[in-house]
Amino acid sequence: PPRRPPGPAAGTQRWRELLFVHWSFPADVVRALVPPALELDLWRGRAWVGLVPFRMEATRTSWMPRGTGLTFLETNLRTYVHRDGAPGVYFFSLEAASWLAVRAARLVWGLPYFRAAMTSTRTGDEVAYTSRRRGAAATLDVRYQLGAALGPSPVGTLEHFLLERYHLFALRRGRVRHGQVHHAPYPAQRATVTTLTQTLTTAAGLPDDGVRETVHYAAGVEVEAV
Repeated sequence: PPRRPPGPAAGTQRWRELLFVHWSFPADVVRALVPPALELDLWRGRAWVGLVPFRMEATRTSWMPRGTGLTFLETNLRTYVHRDGAPGVYFFSLEAASWLAVRAARLVWGLPYFRAAMTSTRTGDEVAYTSRRRGAAATLDVRYQLGAALGPSPVGTLEHFLLERYHLFALRRGRVRHGQVHHAPYPAQRATVTTLTQTLTTAAGLPDDGVRETVHYAAGVEVEAV
């Protein structure tokens, strides 16, 4: 999956200050929320759901001039799937602080983007991040502390299973759409959540009894849409 396919990039962006909070659920709970055309990708028999708040920088298509890219906060809620042998992600929701990004992603990809009022502040190794979806009870308040460096995740580990995902799948007009990104492996770190209050999982239809399993952080990567 990390191998870059040939050809020019359709667009570029930078992903910065990524937090990865993961819960596990019984497979049938998540199966009910994922299109039948996608196969769940399970770890030890359970389905995993990731909450990923971060910052998008210099987001632009290949035809846009340099310096015109969008920078905004984004939070995605996702699970892990297979399609035609490609391991990827399926998004339950994506919050973004840019109305243009929301509109473009919904129009072109049919992705479940929502506009939100969002903030992120960092003091030393502590980060505070908030999100409030406009017109809906879908919120996030998280404060976390950065920990020790782990480096790139070895193949076969849980960290690799959760973090190193390069394919995305979306359902648009009854058909599955497939996209791919390329970037260097995440420079993973440990992280400790000090406070977390969120309703994004329940807004997506998930029960509130998932098991919170892991927390990771990555400073960022340079990304190509390919």
